Amino acid sequence: MTKSFKKSDLIWGIGLLLVIFILTSPYTHKMFLAATKTHPYITGFFKVGILATMGELLAIRIVKGNYAKPVGMVYRFVIWGFIGMAFAVVFALFAGGVGVVMKDGLLPVGKEGTLANKILSAFFTSTFMNLAFAPTFMAFHRITDTYIDLGQGQLSNILKVKLYDVVKTIDWYGYIGFVVCKTIPIFWIPAHTITFLLPSEYRVLTAALLSIVLGAILATSKAKTSMKQGNVSA
Repeated sequence: MTKSFKKSDLIWGIGLLLVIFILTSPYTHKMFLAATKTHPYITGFFKVGILATMGELLAIRIVKGNYAKPVGMVYRFVIWGFIGMAFAVVFALFAGGVGVVMKDGLLPVGKEGTLANKILSAFFTSTFMNLAFAPTFMAFHRITDTYIDLGQGQLSNILKVKLYDVVKTIDWYGYIGFVVCKTIPIFWIPAHTITFLLPSEYRVLTAALLSIVLGAILATSKAKTSMKQGNVSA
């Protein structure tokens, strides 16, 4: 099984460049920001749905050496889209909440308007969001993925899958040990600290691009576990 560069890698890369162009081109950038402000849930759905799915495809490429359509890809896309809609609320919720808590003197603030104040605000927002919300939604994603896997990507089968079987199938040790204990403190808290340091319009772009990394990390963790068990589906 070769993992050398392939034509499919070029296609994936072109797709990513196209997304970046749409997000950064002066004309389309303004349209994107306007749409995000007017329709945050719709744009959140497609933004995270598309980019996180690209992350899953990349993870399959990394783990298996080839791009392959995940089982129940449409359902996975919908789940990612739902998570993107949740992001639209969560980012604002934690940013606003941390701001209030800092003003009430319950967290260090530094001098108002200084770089230290901005860094502390961004760090606390990222930390509380990733410690309180991230484990919940990542577990939710792991559960929904397992439903899709056990149902072999067929809705009629997915509806018959029992929660007991889903919970029993999931590698919770790997989830806690890798996803929660490693990716959150090592990657997500620092990454989102930088995100919350940026102006609000750039947070949208950064969060969208981080969705690719998010999809790749979660899918890679699950795929490696499945390969060890010998039940990876193409």
